[in-house]
Amino acid sequence: MGVDARIKTWYLYILRCADGTFYTGITNDVKKRTAAHNKGKGAKYTRGRGPVEVVYKKRCRDKTGALKKEIKIKQLSKARKLKIIREQRSGRSSAAGNGKKQPKEK
Repeated sequence: MGVDARIKTWYLYILRCADGTFYTGITNDVKKRTAAHNKGKGAKYTRGRGPVEVVYKKRCRDKTGALKKEIKIKQLSKARKLKIIREQRSGRSSAAGNGKKQPKEK
């Protein structure tokens, strides 16, 4: 039957809320999760702060890897999060918190 359906790709994502704040989370379906946030069905933090938009996403090896990256990102200052977002948009990618260029994950 091909690839095991239980194996999912996990993503770390950062949303920019309408009030300019950021929300960081993980999911295996960024589009569906963003829609849930915008319908008020996502995280409590994003309710009343919509609409939200995805400003950063990074594919992770697995759920554990995504959770570890989420913890690192949540510990960063807003300025550092902005830098990571800008780096991704300009084609450069850095790991959360260390500012060093990292190889892309598969």
